[in-house]
Amino acid sequence: MSSTPVDTGKRTWLIASGCAGAVGAGFAAVPFVSSFSPSEKAKAAGAAVEVDISALKPGEKITVEWRGKPVWILKRTPEMLEGLKKNDPLLADPNSLRKPSEFTPPYARNEGRSIKPEIFVGVGICTHLGCSPGDRLQPGPQPSLPDNWEGGFLCACHGSTFDLAGRVFKNKPAPDNLEVPPHMYLSETKLLIGEDKKA
Repeated sequence: MSSTPVDTGKRTWLIASGCAGAVGAGFAAVPFVSSFSPSEKAKAAGAAVEVDISALKPGEKITVEWRGKPVWILKRTPEMLEGLKKNDPLLADPNSLRKPSEFTPPYARNEGRSIKPEIFVGVGICTHLGCSPGDRLQPGPQPSLPDNWEGGFLCACHGSTFDLAGRVFKNKPAPDNLEVPPHMYLSETKLLIGEDKKA
C-alpha cells in the first residue's frame, strides 16, 4: 500500500483555520446566549424601588415607577387628613374590606390607608379600566366634582372619583379602591416600594 505524503504546512493552516473559526463562533455565540438573561431594565421592573421623601412638602405629591406602574407618594396636610373623616359615608368601601388582600396590605387597613397618617402611597391606576386618575387635591367646587369635594383624584375617562386615601366614592364605575403597594420605611425619609417585610 502506498501512502500519500502529508503536507505539514497545509495541515498546520487547516488546524489554525479551524481553531480560529471555533473561537470566532464562540465570540459570536456570547451575545446570543447572553440575550437569554434578563436585561437590567427587566430586572429593575420587578425590583423594589427606594425613594427619598425628605424634600416632599405637605400637600405635595411625587410619582415613581414600580413594576411599570405609577406609584403616588402624597404628603397629606392636617387639613387633608381631617377631610378624610368627612368622606366615610360617601365612600363605597371606606374600610377597604372588599378585596383587602389584593388592594390593601394589613398595615394600610385604616382610614388613611397608610403606615404613617400623613404619607399616602398608592398605585395611580383606576380600578375600572386601568386609566390614570388626575390630581384634584384642592378642596371645594370644581368641574366634574361635587361642591363638598374634600380633595382627591378624578379619573376623567368615566368619572370615577377617589379621596386622598385612594378610596372610591359610591356609585362610580371603579369597583374598588386604588391599590396600596407593598412598602415600608427604611428611615424617616426613605421609603422602599415593593417590599414590606418589616412593615
